[in-house]
Amino acid sequence: MYDDLQMRLIYDTVAAINDYNRSPLWLKKLCDAAADGINYYLYKHPEVKPAVLTYFKPWYALLRTNGSISATQNGGITINDMKNIYPSDDNTAYQNKYIHSYDAAPTGSNGFAVAPSKTLSGNAILYINPHVTFYYRTEVQMVSDEGLNAYGAVTWGTFFVFQGFNQYCGWMHTSGETDVADLFKETAVKKDDSLFTKYDDKLIPVQTKQFVIKYKKDNGYGEEKFTTYHTIHGPVMGSRNGQWLSLRENNRSLKALMQSWLRTKTKGFADFKKVMNLRSNTSDNTVFADNKGNIAYWHGNYVPRRNKNFDYSEPVDGSVSQSDWKGIYALDSIVHVYDPATGFIKNCNSTPFTVSGKSSPHKENYPVYMAPDGENFRALNAAKLLSNAKNITIDKMIHDIGYSHYLAAFDVIIPALVNDYNSLSQNDSLKNILKDAIAFLNVWDKNSSDTSIATTVAIEFGYRFLQKTPPAANRFQTTHAVERLKNLLAVTTSSERLNLLKQTLEDLTKRFGTWKIVWGEVNRYQRPDDGKFDDAKPSLAVGLGSSAFGSLPSFASRRFPGTNRRYGISGNSFVACVEFGKKVKAKSIVTGGQSFDPLSKHYIDQAQMFIDGNFKDVFFYKEDVMKHAERKYHPGE
Repeated sequence: MYDDLQMRLIYDTVAAINDYNRSPLWLKKLCDAAADGINYYLYKHPEVKPAVLTYFKPWYALLRTNGSISATQNGGITINDMKNIYPSDDNTAYQNKYIHSYDAAPTGSNGFAVAPSKTLSGNAILYINPHVTFYYRTEVQMVSDEGLNAYGAVTWGTFFVFQGFNQYCGWMHTSGETDVADLFKETAVKKDDSLFTKYDDKLIPVQTKQFVIKYKKDNGYGEEKFTTYHTIHGPVMGSRNGQWLSLRENNRSLKALMQSWLRTKTKGFADFKKVMNLRSNTSDNTVFADNKGNIAYWHGNYVPRRNKNFDYSEPVDGSVSQSDWKGIYALDSIVHVYDPATGFIKNCNSTPFTVSGKSSPHKENYPVYMAPDGENFRALNAAKLLSNAKNITIDKMIHDIGYSHYLAAFDVIIPALVNDYNSLSQNDSLKNILKDAIAFLNVWDKNSSDTSIATTVAIEFGYRFLQKTPPAANRFQTTHAVERLKNLLAVTTSSERLNLLKQTLEDLTKRFGTWKIVWGEVNRYQRPDDGKFDDAKPSLAVGLGSSAFGSLPSFASRRFPGTNRRYGISGNSFVACVEFGKKVKAKSIVTGGQSFDPLSKHYIDQAQMFIDGNFKDVFFYKEDVMKHAERKYHPGE
């Protein structure tokens, strides 16, 4: 219930309708067309029964937030904080569902760009590799008579290519941790029957809104009515120590939607930079390449200017104007790289200060909140591969770099385990129990493989070990994967680690009859039409690993009730590699297949290709599409 209340506090239908009414005509037409298309589909397909929304309105596209809601967790907003100001009488209506587990699906994305100096053809190459829940990124090409021709991945509920390319340039977004929202401590004052908050020597009226939240109960439904508060900074999210906590963020989506659409029609670096100057993307980093050989990177886009005298990592005093934001940074003042001398750019949800090797920006030149991101093992692997690579082609980018199976986290874990083992006395029972497992790990090249026993032991142990990582102090620290792993080794004992390895071997033996089992027998791809994974049903062996261990092609898998095997649920989804020459050349792959119909031949026809990194050719130009078309469709048919 409090999740729903949080959403109601942040989303604003009135503001979205106002945004639609003041939109430029071209955007209104797009919003109208998007709603019309969905409504027409529902009209023509009465067998489709939407669970909630049965009729779509044009302003729905302007209701979405752009990621900054995540900042409600910064500064420690808790359910108790929300209850302090918005109490509920029904304790069954909420619960803390957070599970601290690396066995859940690790998230992340990779974006690589290489300049002509590092490619065989002398053209720039872009690698687009979002890591999301499987089947979440749908592959499309959008073409119109008004000049649009964009190819790439779309996000459900939006009408623009989110990560992709046109005939001139391409863009890849990775999620970043640029701090774009803050909590403000408010001093509330009641005067007569009205509420105000202090702001310097003024009293600013508090706005109130009424919300009714319905929730499911064992015996039906319950509902709670809330009177919520909104200050000069934004919605009041909770109260702590008698002080309200309000959230300031850039929650309006008009300019963000304009920016998302306009970038799909840009014709090169200068054009793309003009669109980036709208500065309304609050959640993404951007990796860019074009057909003139330019490559570029922006860490974030919308960055508030803050007073250096305040610590915004915690709620700040909202009663003084000095703590308030002072506009936003100019585009060239945020962390960025344009045409680095090293000839490459990589971002893996990691710090921008290693994004281009020696050509990377310098940390000391920027405020901490602009790039609090840490380093992870994917980024270390990518930097090594890209800095050493020469004569890169599309195929080389895919197979040698994008699909590198190297699990760099085990560069840290395995030497510690081996040292732990070597320190055991000869009469310790663990010496004999772990002997063979340590031998496998000691000679393993740390590349995951479906035929490798060492991969099985390492990853099964690794998942257990990472679950012992202490909770992060804040959401930014979660990105410091390298630092946190080293700290984990420092706070765990040799005995704890070796006994965890013993438990891993015991668990594998219980599940499979022996722990000496190859990774491909444990780690599987399956696409059940009912969403229920089943060891008895056909599946494919997968040699890939999770991004949590540094794998660039991420295949995050887990066990499900009744299964002994692990099944992939997130990671690589839509992936593309694009070369920008006189004509665009590209290859792509999607998880399993393009169709969502289990009876279609395209339901899992790309599955083995996806596993192996064997990408298909992209037919970007119309003449190529028509040569390979299986059928043509017009709305209404």
